Amino acid sequence: MIPAGYMAKKVESRPDWLKSDGVRDLYSLSGCISRYFCDYIPHWKHNGFWLFDSRADITAVAAAESLNMADQRIFYYEVYENQFDDDRRVWQPFQADRSFKTEVSAPKTKKLEGFDVATFSVQTSPECSPLSCNSLAESIPVNAHCLLTSLEEAIRLVESGAFNKSEPGPFRIFAVYSCDTT
Repeated sequence: MIPAGYMAKKVESRPDWLKSDGVRDLYSLSGCISRYFCDYIPHWKHNGFWLFDSRADITAVAAAESLNMADQRIFYYEVYENQFDDDRRVWQPFQADRSFKTEVSAPKTKKLEGFDVATFSVQTSPECSPLSCNSLAESIPVNAHCLLTSLEEAIRLVESGAFNKSEPGPFRIFAVYSCDTT
């Protein structure tokens, strides 16, 4: 797994339309439901994975936007080194966008919450997390945060075509960690 960076998000409870009783809230990588703390792209402080190298970078953007971050959670992500090309049905290597400095500082403490599969049809920022965005959690077993429990399970599901009827890929697998806000 490759260190990919941090994001601050307002975690949302499971929406009523997602019929997966075991899901309590959404820790997905995408900002579709549990939204990112702001429209951060115009600040150009993100890294080549379109996340942040450190929590300090998030704090700087939040300060520039005069944001109260009290209702935000900080997540740290690592990404599997290959992405799955859903047209050719093969794993292929990818890397961070070289236009951006990517020097991720790992958190001192982190708690693995699970694994998310996200789409990257434009090959830049995370687009959708089909487990939540496309309601795949209704037919795929997930944990209380709408995440898969292991990397091996995520790989198996992607390879088996479980994500075929969702948003277009390629698909990337992310380990999702919660970490303290300091």
